[in-house]
Amino acid sequence: MKTIQYVIQSPVGMHARPAGMLVNAAKKFSSSVTVNFNGQSADARKLFALMKLGVKQNDSIALIIDGDDESEAACELEQTLKSYF
Repeated sequence: MKTIQYVIQSPVGMHARPAGMLVNAAKKFSSSVTVNFNGQSADARKLFALMKLGVKQNDSIALIIDGDDESEAACELEQTLKSYF
């Protein structure tokens, strides 16, 4: 299991377009990817679940990646976070 801690830098937080990029990146891998925020969790493959978390700028999230390709998934998902959030 891999964990990525990330603080959202985007002034608009986790809105639809970048969240969609995260969903697309998560769907490439067989590993499960869960986003944890403020005591809530969401499947990173489900756009509406991510949007429902209500993540804003300067909020800290954790991605939990677990599965056979977790190392590769962690690398790509971290790059996605840095690029869009």
